[in-house]
Amino acid sequence: MANEDIPTYNLKAVVRETGLKPDTLRAWERRYGMPDPDRTGGGHRLYSQRDINTLKWLLARQHEGMSISRAVGLWRNLQEEGRDPFQLYPPISQHTAAAAPSPIELGNTVVDLRRAWVEAALRFDERQAELILNQAFSYYSPEVVCFELLQKALAEMGAGWYEGAISVQQEHFASALALRRLDSLLAATPAPTQPGRIIVGCPPGEFHTFSPLLVTFLLRRRGWDVVYLGADVPINRLQATIEATHTDLVVFSAQLLDTAASLLDAAQSLEDAGVSLAFGGHIFTATPGLAERIPGHYLGDVLQQVPYVIERLALNQQPAPPTIPVTDNYRRAWAYFRERASLIETQLWQQNMRWNGATSDFSDISHYLTRNILSALRLGDLDYVGPNLEWAAGIVSNHHLPPQALPEFMTAYTQAAAHHLSEPEGHLVVDWLGKVTAALQVSPALTTPNR
Repeated sequence: MANEDIPTYNLKAVVRETGLKPDTLRAWERRYGMPDPDRTGGGHRLYSQRDINTLKWLLARQHEGMSISRAVGLWRNLQEEGRDPFQLYPPISQHTAAAAPSPIELGNTVVDLRRAWVEAALRFDERQAELILNQAFSYYSPEVVCFELLQKALAEMGAGWYEGAISVQQEHFASALALRRLDSLLAATPAPTQPGRIIVGCPPGEFHTFSPLLVTFLLRRRGWDVVYLGADVPINRLQATIEATHTDLVVFSAQLLDTAASLLDAAQSLEDAGVSLAFGGHIFTATPGLAERIPGHYLGDVLQQVPYVIERLALNQQPAPPTIPVTDNYRRAWAYFRERASLIETQLWQQNMRWNGATSDFSDISHYLTRNILSALRLGDLDYVGPNLEWAAGIVSNHHLPPQALPEFMTAYTQAAAHHLSEPEGHLVVDWLGKVTAALQVSPALTTPNR
């Protein structure tokens, strides 16, 4: 027996050498049979140097983004092929191991890990955040970590930004960490085994990619051949991409009202080409009835179920349900408002509206409101703007602007709209703005006006 195969080290020594927690070591032994320590007469574990080196090798694959189950599978495949894993993939070096952060002392629940990951991201502590993710993947399946840790953590940080407690930089840092880990997981997925091909991406103007990237990863884990196109996919060359990839189904994700409007354009283009579309996103959950405007298959409100819905659609192609068409009145109002919107925003800017020096905040809200009115007109119902106005009201409140700020802003916007939308095509927008402004004057808690 070579020296490195002699059982020498107790559990405490292995924990100190590798940085793994005892519970993690035991879990790996139960689930994967790695390592496989000897036992003393009293039943205590004894590990060899080879066991320690193997653990470091597995940890190195985790640091590269591979799940523990995939790392164990890679190790066994290499051994079955007669190749030395240590020669092909280096383990963590002694220098790296010594420089790594100490093991995280916290409970084993995903809630504890999520809390620790958020705290590390808020401190911009990249190494600690990565270590926490590695630990999470050693305890839980990729699905659990992605949904219960990453998705919920990003939602929590988004809410923190909305409330004014978290900076844009902190939120972007956390999103970048999460997306990078998803990219690593995606790179380690197996070759496809299912028939057909699926395109996943975002419509023009949509840059929130966590959900579609996660769906891509989950579909690939289930054996599907998925072409991931990422953010802001232009419509004008989409048909050429579909033909080049021989795609059977296109899946798009929209999170905002204006990207739901661009999704409508993409959906109509795909419908004309005879290509099936499936779609989803937060905006459809937050806006009842909006999904009925999009020609395609709505994937539902629960992200965890989306891969299964897509799978059923891919295996059993069926016609999309009927949609609610946009009326001619709305089409004319959309074209007219699009032509005149810049005049409204210019007038507001010239008024130099400011509260607590917050000119830029109201410039942003003005542009945001204009975009949402345009989108709602394109989609066929101005009441779709309602949830987004509530969002703007929350921004005003959470950023410590005075209560009268939003009503005064909406009054100014309505007056500017009435001035520049004087033709009959503009009455739809002006009347709706008047109802919203009147509701704000009565109560700070903004609600969508009655139809």
